[in-house]
Amino acid sequence: MHPAAEKILIAGRKEFTGNYEKALKTLGIPAAVTLEASEVSSCRALLLPGGGDITPAFFGQKNNGSRHIDTELDILQLQAMEQALRCKKPVLGICKGMQLINVFFGGTICQHMEEARHHAYTDGDQYHDTVIFPDTFLFSLYGPSLRVNSAHHQCVDKLGRDLQAVQYALPEPVPEALCHKTLPVYGVQWHPERLFPEGEKLLRFFASLT
Repeated sequence: MHPAAEKILIAGRKEFTGNYEKALKTLGIPAAVTLEASEVSSCRALLLPGGGDITPAFFGQKNNGSRHIDTELDILQLQAMEQALRCKKPVLGICKGMQLINVFFGGTICQHMEEARHHAYTDGDQYHDTVIFPDTFLFSLYGPSLRVNSAHHQCVDKLGRDLQAVQYALPEPVPEALCHKTLPVYGVQWHPERLFPEGEKLLRFFASLT
């Protein structure tokens, strides 16, 4: 088997993906970082990492609070997502990556949440409780609730085609995870790569899909 076929591909700029590479390496899961969509076909699965905000035009809006936008990166990540689906590869989106999945399927983003003060990065991650829906991939891993870390000021608004929300923050109903109804596509708004040991369960689940 070609060595690349054993690796989870992280679609991001390498200077910002160290936490993801370190977490996967700790779990013994090979990973590689690239922005070449053509490489997705020979990888094990696709991970869309966190980062800045998505270009609002990609979900039909003008800028109304988005920041740290990298349109070139958005395009390359969306192309990687398209290639993953074409090649029937599992996809996991984390933070911005979850929002990218939603936009890819035609959903929208709330560009600045009213609840941002409870979720945005402030000298480190914030933490809050969540509720997880029964009969979902997350419920099988964590049960009905999970305390998660948070570092975002935006969130999923209108869900994209064939996506369902499976986890919400408490007390405000902010979507914290989603999945596709038929495809192996999953997203979490929190950061499993820096929430150990809890995050290990999700990353191992993702690796097991291949």
